[in-house]
Amino acid sequence: MDINALFTDEGLRAFTATVRDQHVRDAQQYGQIADIVRRRLEQTPIDGDRWMAKKIRAWKVSRQLKAMQKASGEAASKAEALYATYKNEVLELPQRRAAAEARKLERKQGRQAALGAAVAKSLDKTVTSLNAPAGQVPGAAGQARPAEFVAPDNPWQQWPMAAGGERPNASINDYFPKGEQG
Repeated sequence: MDINALFTDEGLRAFTATVRDQHVRDAQQYGQIADIVRRRLEQTPIDGDRWMAKKIRAWKVSRQLKAMQKASGEAASKAEALYATYKNEVLELPQRRAAAEARKLERKQGRQAALGAAVAKSLDKTVTSLNAPAGQVPGAAGQARPAEFVAPDNPWQQWPMAAGGERPNASINDYFPKGEQG
């Protein structure tokens, strides 16, 4: 057997097919032998046997052959798994990596195109606002009334206070009208 042939698709496929077929044949033979041994032992009494002794003895012996049958069936499926894993992990890996790289490059180009569009939109807004007539800013809301400075008589009323806010040095008498004291 040429070990280098195992590292090709055809070589490994041939090897795993041969091994799989051998294990399948072995499993069939073990199953047939297990049935024959069980039937023969069920019909063969040994001196001193009790009521179910023949069947129990036949089951114990044939159970070992059934285990061999199961192991050969699992070995056949493992041979197929070997080929599938080798094909997936070794033979098809370069194509999968190339496809992943192509998708990655495509996503990157899409992001760059979106970024370019966003920059172009921003520059367009800037140019539009710079070229707007004087006194009018595009997109700005007009004022409802012109701003004016109001100087109140009382400096404490210059800024409105929040609900519950208190003026410094205020007393209860400041909140009631001053009348004549009598």
